Amino acid sequence: MKPGIADQGGWKLLYLVAGLSSILFVLLLVAALVLDFIAPPPVHGGAATLEFIAANKPNYVAEQVLWILPNVLPVLVFAALFVALSEFRRSLPLIALVFGALPWALLLAVPVSSRGSLNLVYLSDRFMAAGTDEERSAYAAAAEAIIAENNTPAVVGALSALGILLMGLAMLKARTAPHPRYLAWLGIGTGALGVVSEVLRHVAPDFYWGYGILLWVWFIATGIALIRLSRMVT
Repeated sequence: MKPGIADQGGWKLLYLVAGLSSILFVLLLVAALVLDFIAPPPVHGGAATLEFIAANKPNYVAEQVLWILPNVLPVLVFAALFVALSEFRRSLPLIALVFGALPWALLLAVPVSSRGSLNLVYLSDRFMAAGTDEERSAYAAAAEAIIAENNTPAVVGALSALGILLMGLAMLKARTAPHPRYLAWLGIGTGALGVVSEVLRHVAPDFYWGYGILLWVWFIATGIALIRLSRMVT
């Protein structure tokens, strides 16, 4: 057993729950992506979006919940990584925790998911019940504002990618830490690509798709590493 691991027995449950949460996070997002492919919502046009939601409300609501609710899970993952690495290095893992976990927590307070918003469901109901063209135009304009927010690159996305990059660097520097070496390099690569992809999200969308896949790989690999760590501590 590597130095420091035996003293982390009190964190055994955290490592296990965080590891399972990391894998569950990816599975829930895959489910959201499947629903998106089944009935992709419009990304432009307020009236068209509200009409689409009215015709596909159960699917749309389920998709938005699956995009938004899992954002709490990465907070557990970053917290567990900080605890695991703090035995070996303290400052860098703490900085990575702040940059990595806080953006995911903040996303829970943002009313958009980049593929829609639960707020649009309310607007859709009001839009369909509106009795005049003026009322419908007002609800469509409100929907356009939310759609515009969806299509705006989020600073929190770049910060979360930076957190992954910093956590990878912390793993790389903590040479005796209980994690596979490849996970450090995977984190560095994922984070670096993520920062660039988030900034250039609408300029170079192919980079963003590549980052999305690599991000899921990182969460799966991290989840497996944390579950294994939970079995190593006593």
